[in-house]
Amino acid sequence: MKRSIGLWQLLGFAVTSLGGTLLHFLYDWLGAARWIAPFSGVNESTFEHMKLLFWPMLIFAVVQSFFFGDRGDFWCVKLKGILLGLVLIPVLFYTYNGVIGRSPDWLNIAIFFICAAIAYIYETRQFNSAATACERPKLAIALLCAIAALFAVFTFATPEIGLFKDPLTGTYGI
Repeated sequence: MKRSIGLWQLLGFAVTSLGGTLLHFLYDWLGAARWIAPFSGVNESTFEHMKLLFWPMLIFAVVQSFFFGDRGDFWCVKLKGILLGLVLIPVLFYTYNGVIGRSPDWLNIAIFFICAAIAYIYETRQFNSAATACERPKLAIALLCAIAALFAVFTFATPEIGLFKDPLTGTYGI
């Protein structure tokens, strides 16, 4: 299994799906512990749902890098896949919400899984493409670290814009 990228990507989707689902509830399960807040959903805002995708994908990428890190394109593909998933969450949410005018829970849940699947399918295609190149893998790693830092910062210093607003309570952040 060491070099079977398709199986690894399928495993990544499963880990991300399970991890994101657990992170959705972890903050509440731990009694609103502030130390877990940067990694877990603290409310029902779109931003918080983006964290649920980001952290499991990043953690899985780190594990996967021990097996595929020798590929020159590894971190650039992972960066692009994670960014794709992160962008798709608000795009799909706000598009369907604007069209049908409401936000059913089952559709919000489906969006998470759809975005994770699309991100991993995209990565798999990139890994299997001979044309994929990465000239600056350290920059890709630095950008992933910057995104991680922004998730932590915005959890506690939340901008008061729609992406960060909890639709149930009308509040921002913790």
